[in-house]
Order: sequence, then C-alpha cells, then structure tokens
Amino acid sequence: MMCEANVYMVDREGNEKLIIESVDKVISEGKNITLENIFSQKMTVKARIKEMALVAHRIILEDND
Repeated sequence: MMCEANVYMVDREGNEKLIIESVDKVISEGKNITLENIFSQKMTVKARIKEMALVAHRIILEDND
C-alpha cells in the first residue's frame, strides 16, 4: 500500500496547482509547511493546510496571508 500524497496549492480563485508529488512527510513550522517526498526532494512553502484527502492521496494547501 502506498501512503504518499500529491500536494497542491490553491489560489484565491480556487484553482489548484500541483507543487510536489509523492510526499510522505509534512512538517508544520509556524506559518510554513515543509514537504518531503520519497525522492528526498524537500520544499518549504508559506501556507496552511486547507484539506487532506489521504485515501485520494491529495493534500491541498492555501496561502496563509
């Protein structure tokens, strides 16, 4: 069973953009979220989690301003 999720950033109009695939680690650090995938790629974004649909392997983030 695969447990990774694709992470999308949603803009103010509700449009989703894929920002990183196959994420297996999400770390919330104040106003930032650090994402790490199974390929050891790491990304930090200024955002908050809007929705997590783990059965669908999707995490939706939105700007936290």
